[in-house]
Amino acid sequence: MRLGLAQLNPTVGDLAGNRRKILDAYTALVAQGAELVVFPELAVCGYPPRDLLFKRRFVPDVAETLAQIAAATGAVPAIVGTVELNPTGRGRPFYNSAAFCYRGAVVAIGRKCLLPTYDVFDEDRYFEPATSPTVVDHAGIRIGLTICEDIWTHPMISTRRLYSGRMPIEQLADQKCDLMVNLSASPWHHAKDGVRQNLVVPKAARALGCAVVYVNAVGGNDELIFDGRSHVVDAHGHVTAGLAAFAEELRVVDVSLARTSVSSASASSAAASVSQRPTLNPPLAASFAPAELSDIYHALVLGLRDYAQKSGFKRALIALSGGIDSAIVAVLAADAFGPENVIGVSLPSAISSQHSRDDARLLAENLGIRFETIAIADAVIAAETTLGPLFAGRPPDVTEENIQARVRGVLMMALSNKFGSLLLTTGNKSEMAVGYCTLYGDMCGGLAVISDVFKTQIFALARWINSPAAPGAGREIIPLNTIEKPPSAELRPGQVDQDSLPPYDILDAILKGYVEEGLSRRDLIAQGFAESVVNDVVRKVDLNEYKRKQAAPGLKITPLAFGVGRRIPIVQKYVS
Repeated sequence: MRLGLAQLNPTVGDLAGNRRKILDAYTALVAQGAELVVFPELAVCGYPPRDLLFKRRFVPDVAETLAQIAAATGAVPAIVGTVELNPTGRGRPFYNSAAFCYRGAVVAIGRKCLLPTYDVFDEDRYFEPATSPTVVDHAGIRIGLTICEDIWTHPMISTRRLYSGRMPIEQLADQKCDLMVNLSASPWHHAKDGVRQNLVVPKAARALGCAVVYVNAVGGNDELIFDGRSHVVDAHGHVTAGLAAFAEELRVVDVSLARTSVSSASASSAAASVSQRPTLNPPLAASFAPAELSDIYHALVLGLRDYAQKSGFKRALIALSGGIDSAIVAVLAADAFGPENVIGVSLPSAISSQHSRDDARLLAENLGIRFETIAIADAVIAAETTLGPLFAGRPPDVTEENIQARVRGVLMMALSNKFGSLLLTTGNKSEMAVGYCTLYGDMCGGLAVISDVFKTQIFALARWINSPAAPGAGREIIPLNTIEKPPSAELRPGQVDQDSLPPYDILDAILKGYVEEGLSRRDLIAQGFAESVVNDVVRKVDLNEYKRKQAAPGLKITPLAFGVGRRIPIVQKYVS
């Protein structure tokens, strides 16, 4: 059977735009010979729609849009992700559904069974779960319909324990399907794609004894980034086609509907690597196989580009300190917006080093972005003079240091307002975790591009950007001095980050354990970290929750980011 895979980038709430995108893809894939076209989860309205679902006209408008899509289908069916009103009046008001559209009408509906309520997901707030997946009989072919989480039920996956009863794949195994399709909007974080491609989808195929088609959304919606990487596996769990990462793609794929016995299929190794599998036709896209630094880079570019374009911004603005964090953000912005649409601004104070000013200018020249300098010494003096009578008799401290950062924030926000540019903040995850950032200072901005990237990853990413593997093909884009010099906020003479923080390799390891893995102080100390260091880091993380709650939204690239998926109280007294 020739299947059309429509890996699309929908925009949440843009029903007319999404309809055009869906119908254009349908027309193109049918012209290429597709006999069935499959779209991502909630393609009609975009994922996640969140509380748009509670607007009175939203779901009826989605239904009307779906009807228009169905009316345009002919002899080639299309399976489209959509929202459906729960007609029973019992339970949650909506279903997360897959509409089987054929010859001008919706002829069948499949509904999502497993509703994730962890990390960034809150589907149980809106959707009623189906009790079992749907099987559609079409032209003598039995097609099982599943949606995203329905196939994430492997015993090795921790979220499996969240659900009781028979899993959707177990139920479908009784139905003797010839093909299963999975409509997905699966947000990306590094290392997730390998689990999906080598474990989750192949496991489903072997359990069912038939081919599985997985079609994933691509693009950025708010803080979430979707990587695409739609693929097909045969009944033995071998990947036979894989689409591009972080890019829209339409592909027609020949899929064998030959079934195997479940016992025979299950005998195949779940851990078979791509290199051990047969020659593929069509082949895997060049970006299908995961490559961590490349994936992080392209995910951040995609997330930034979509956040800006879907919000209506055409230009970006960055405060260039000469440091590695602002350098990384500038590189990402130049790629996402085009160099001609990026302005880098140096804001030196009286204590800013000459090498930092030079590094900022050289970076801008290497990227081909506009570069401006605004000296802030006079503005800082004016603020200190104004505050002088109230500060009389008190020695200078972090307050005066933060005045510098806040003056920069005021000036950068003024430029953002005047020129309609999106101001990008430059704080990384390590800094955001321990509060090494200034509220209403360097935290000012519309998007925190690298707030989910640890400092150790920042260094690795900078070296990768200058490597032959990166888009610059080995040209030194980020000045070597920026990468090699000790990191410093330069808010007081001679300051370096390690004056108040442990080395970043130690800090990041502690943060990964405490923030992402939920380990306690005692757990971390037992792993060999110094007790005094652990206590200091944990205290800083807990005390600075109030800052993070006021930060710009950040792009998520790890299993647990600071943002909607992490819900720690600001006021709390628990000590682990």
